[in-house]
Amino acid sequence: MNLGDTNIIHGSSRRSPGRRVSGTSPTASLAALSLLTLVLAMSPHAKAAELKMIAGGSMSGPLKQIVPQFERATGHKLVIHFDSTPNLIKQATSGMPLDLAVVPVDVFNDPAAKARFVAGPTIDIARVGYGVIVRSGAAKPDISTPDALKKTLLAAQSISTVPSSAAGAYVLKVFDRLGVAEEMKAKIKPQQLPDQIAPAVANGEVDLGVFLINTLIAPGVDLVGPFPAELQQELVFTSAVSVDSKEAEAAKAFIGYLRTPAATAIIKAAGMTPG
Repeated sequence: MNLGDTNIIHGSSRRSPGRRVSGTSPTASLAALSLLTLVLAMSPHAKAAELKMIAGGSMSGPLKQIVPQFERATGHKLVIHFDSTPNLIKQATSGMPLDLAVVPVDVFNDPAAKARFVAGPTIDIARVGYGVIVRSGAAKPDISTPDALKKTLLAAQSISTVPSSAAGAYVLKVFDRLGVAEEMKAKIKPQQLPDQIAPAVANGEVDLGVFLINTLIAPGVDLVGPFPAELQQELVFTSAVSVDSKEAEAAKAFIGYLRTPAATAIIKAAGMTPG
């Protein structure tokens, strides 16, 4: 799968399963430095830059709202390549020009990809858990316990997810833990993009959508709820500046902007938890 072929923003025009792996939380001094960098980047004397960035596909919703605000405030422009974790690793290690990343933490588990970015702690931007949706108005099945979720999955005629992504890989892991992996193979109707799951459910093409909650919130569908606590895991999106970026200060400024009240409000509205 290559989400990047169709998911690029030019300017404003447009975990490993089992345990949570996260970038180290920034210290107070690092946060203060980020804010200072942002202020400097917004200075009328700052040179406008074009930033090349890679990002997780499930961050596309909030970033499409945040990026234009940042561009208007600073004069900088961003070109963003959205993709799945395996493809993001390929992009990071390809030698392509790159200034920064806002990606699933799994990307930094790859030594070669991690080496592409400035050494030190990454800065977490958002995290989100997994859930289930049905078509608006349909009866909401019980998914409150692992056994209830298992029965709901077995009763469904069809299920939509993105198996080739890091998040989709965890969904498949949950199916395996519930002992229904084989049964689900015949039911899964895979999507290429996270934002294709909800429309497939809304149109009646599939019974259930199973993925990250923020990607499931859309017109025409109802959120049944999150995975039961015993099966829940948060996917963390973290950020870093490329070691060979020629626009490092502007890249730091964008990361700082992602932690401002305006940006975190958008992240929250998208169904994610900032930081």
